[in-house]
Amino acid sequence: MNLPQEEKIDYSPYKNFSAEELLNLYRSLLKPRLIEEKMLVLLRQGKISKWFSGIGQEAIAIGVTSALQEDEYILPMHRNLGVFTQRKIPLHQLFAQWQGKIAGFTKGRDRSFHFGTNEYKIVGMISHLGPQLGVADGIALAYKLKNEKKITAVFTGEGGTSEGDFHEALNIASVWDLPVLFCIENNGYGLSTPVSEQYRCKDLANRGAAYGMEAHIINGNNILEVISKLREITAEMRENPKPVLVEFKTFRRRGHEEASGTKYVPRELLSFWEQKDPISNFREFLLQQEILNKAIQQEYEAEIKNEIEENLELALAEPETVSSTSNELNDVFQYFNYQEVTPSEKKEEIRFIDAISQSIDQSMKRHDKLVLMGQDIAEYGGVFKITEGFLNKYGKERVRNTPICESAVISAAMGLSISGMKAMVEMQFGDFVSSGFNAVVNYLAKAYYRWGQNADVVIRMPCGAGVGAGPFHSQTNEAWFTKTPGLKVIYPAFPYDAKGLLNSAFNDPNPVLFFEHKALYRSIRQEVPTAYYTLPLGKAAKVKSGKKLSVITYGAGIHWAMEIIEELNLKEIDLIDLRSLQPLDYESIETSVKKTGKVIVLTEDSLFGSLASEIAAYIQENLFEYLDAPVYRSGSLDTPIPFAKNLENEYLPKHRFKKQLQNLIEY
Repeated sequence: MNLPQEEKIDYSPYKNFSAEELLNLYRSLLKPRLIEEKMLVLLRQGKISKWFSGIGQEAIAIGVTSALQEDEYILPMHRNLGVFTQRKIPLHQLFAQWQGKIAGFTKGRDRSFHFGTNEYKIVGMISHLGPQLGVADGIALAYKLKNEKKITAVFTGEGGTSEGDFHEALNIASVWDLPVLFCIENNGYGLSTPVSEQYRCKDLANRGAAYGMEAHIINGNNILEVISKLREITAEMRENPKPVLVEFKTFRRRGHEEASGTKYVPRELLSFWEQKDPISNFREFLLQQEILNKAIQQEYEAEIKNEIEENLELALAEPETVSSTSNELNDVFQYFNYQEVTPSEKKEEIRFIDAISQSIDQSMKRHDKLVLMGQDIAEYGGVFKITEGFLNKYGKERVRNTPICESAVISAAMGLSISGMKAMVEMQFGDFVSSGFNAVVNYLAKAYYRWGQNADVVIRMPCGAGVGAGPFHSQTNEAWFTKTPGLKVIYPAFPYDAKGLLNSAFNDPNPVLFFEHKALYRSIRQEVPTAYYTLPLGKAAKVKSGKKLSVITYGAGIHWAMEIIEELNLKEIDLIDLRSLQPLDYESIETSVKKTGKVIVLTEDSLFGSLASEIAAYIQENLFEYLDAPVYRSGSLDTPIPFAKNLENEYLPKHRFKKQLQNLIEY
């Protein structure tokens, strides 16, 4: 085992600090340390459930926060308590957060530092680490778009630099010249895995060069070095927006979390880093310089400990968190006050794809803070040419080609929303959203429920089979998202609906997955109002009315059903186009089933675990007494989607649906 060469922390090169500033820095370092020591006691007493210690790393959090302006966003991690104390968050709120009390920042719904607060310009992490790097990109992009000379700082550990999100976020920041300070706390261990088993480059800062990015290595235990160098770096970043990568050399002296312990760490390595403690070394320096004395030291400790005890008493006095089913359900989405804009009388016959394009165009005019992002959507106009000509209308700032990095782009959209903007992300094909799945289901979907931050993001999803595109360009994967609380899922079948619903999706402050069936793009035409109008999300449409049998479907399924109903010359069929899959129009489903007594649910999705299964279960649980036959489900085979035409036809449910429909009529 090779210990680091440097043995003493050298403060001598950094002389541009007044005595008052040095004392304030010492007090700032001391506060999170004393809070941590108290929390470790409470952890043993069972008064908090978990603790991630940053003991020995306080200089990084304090230094970064001190180098930033108060209204610049910071995205910290578990071990950055100093960010929160330096931003002067009331301690009783922090303590209440850690105890799951209602006075915390998440109403007891999340723990530790898994929260954000726009008031203090802090956005906390999620356990999946990586997405916050892309979120920082989005916040920095908002600064640039608003012509604000500001930066954002985001933290990760050396372990997090192995995640794809790290590399995607650095690449986007570099390509777009985003003022993001990427802070790597090189802790020495990722839980129990030493750096020798995590990466092979000598220094993680070397990775900056690969992205054309300025990079620095800083002694993370030297508070004066941290602040001095970061003040220079951040001042330059504000004047000339660019990303900078900083690797802070430090060490995690306690377990990943307290239950983990440190048995896997050699004792001599722990002893070495204890001697490098940023607080005790700085204190000795201040004592030697006769800036600090024992009386001042004791005064600081007494004041901070009193503040801790007073605020802890407030937090402990808070009752245990209780809620109700309605409160919990109502906090999944931000309230959306739908404003209906009625369609004009002037209409023109257009294709499905034209309706999508018109909606985006007209919404860009109505929302000057709406930014479009996606692969090849600018000069090229997207692979389906939906955004063709938009670059000339709205400029490169708002119509942005992205690198192929879905996760970081979706995370950046979240950052734009945090900054009060709107974002649309076009998946080149809906299948590709799997590369950004974590950002969708764990960040966008959960942010409002967790800490009241909405995700004003629309993700457009060109999807569907029937065009011979094979397993990776043909999926209709709505069921991945309909079961994830916090996401709205829209799936229109007609141009009129597509335009009105997409307009509403852009107005809605919540994350919306908007599915667009590729086979309908140029094959379906309809008279559509030329002017802007909206349609409500969560409302189904009745395509045909009858009393004999209910067909419930959406997307291409509507057109299959219409074709087969006409082919068989069926009368009295109640054909329901769901349009909105989440929220789902249960009222329309119930009304139809009560009227007909027979129902078949058709989906293009593979049948097992599909939305059709969920709807069938709902009907049988809640409307059983109205049924005259079992609820039928019709869906695609439980296989990947094949390429060859005959295989694809066998995969899709259209021919099976025809037989099932006839069987149900005769039941």
